[in-house]
Amino acid sequence: MTTTLPIVKKNAYIHAATSDNTRKAYQSDIRHFQYWGGLLPTEPASIIGYLQAHATQLSVRTLSRRLIALRHWHVYQNFPDPTLDPIVQKTLTGIYKTHGKPKNKSTAMTIEQLQNINDRLLQNKLSLRSIRDRALILIGFFGAFRRSELVNIHVENIHNSHEGIEIMISRSKTDQSGQGQLCAIPFGTDNLCPVNALQNWQKASHISMGPVFRSLSKSNRLGTSCLSPKSVNLIIQRLLQNEPERAAGRFSSHSLRRGLATSASRNGASLQSIMRQGRWQHEGTVLGYIEEGQRFEDNAADILLNKNN
Repeated sequence: MTTTLPIVKKNAYIHAATSDNTRKAYQSDIRHFQYWGGLLPTEPASIIGYLQAHATQLSVRTLSRRLIALRHWHVYQNFPDPTLDPIVQKTLTGIYKTHGKPKNKSTAMTIEQLQNINDRLLQNKLSLRSIRDRALILIGFFGAFRRSELVNIHVENIHNSHEGIEIMISRSKTDQSGQGQLCAIPFGTDNLCPVNALQNWQKASHISMGPVFRSLSKSNRLGTSCLSPKSVNLIIQRLLQNEPERAAGRFSSHSLRRGLATSASRNGASLQSIMRQGRWQHEGTVLGYIEEGQRFEDNAADILLNKNN
């Protein structure tokens, strides 16, 4: 006697294997292909036409991600994967060589810029928005938080100690399985203390549970849900609008994370301690940040140019 297994229409575990942000990006990529005129399932010739049509309009990285989205769609719909066609891959390689550009990177925030922002916000210390922004920036910098981690901090995730606070990150880009990561943020000895800034915000906002960093209306009415990740970028750009680098538009939430790595290294922090604070898993990433921040230190050209000074 054979047993017929029930047909599962939707595998929730397969759905959970991909993050929401990645899924949304893939869905957007598929829609863009369809708006262009691509049909699903598709053929290599159609993908090649799509790549050629957008080679000068979209970055190579965007086109590469579009191929990944198409690959996933076909694989999970049990269709042959047209992106594996050698001509498709050769076309993408040619676009890389012809139109490839260096990746735009967020400018690392310096400790001096952080201090300037902090001082300006303290001048308006009765403003609820200034109190929130100050806590957001200081916690984001000294905790080396990704923006998705920062906006998802809940009161329940914060644990006080004699040395400062520990924040439990329940899920992050490098912890998709939800095992949890702890970020320890110590007390500071001056007005740059992130722990005091966070406590001041909780006291002023009367937030005792749920999301810590929330939206504020123009009339300073506090929202109930957390800030969107995009809004963190907008807040940082607004606070840094007077900086010389403003014209380049290269400040973002990642400026806080990069800034912690470069500033800590300049002040003698070990690679291990920086990786632990930012929860980095690969040394190469952190070493890249550190190297970018130290290009004028122990510089061979500087030794020659200023040997008589």
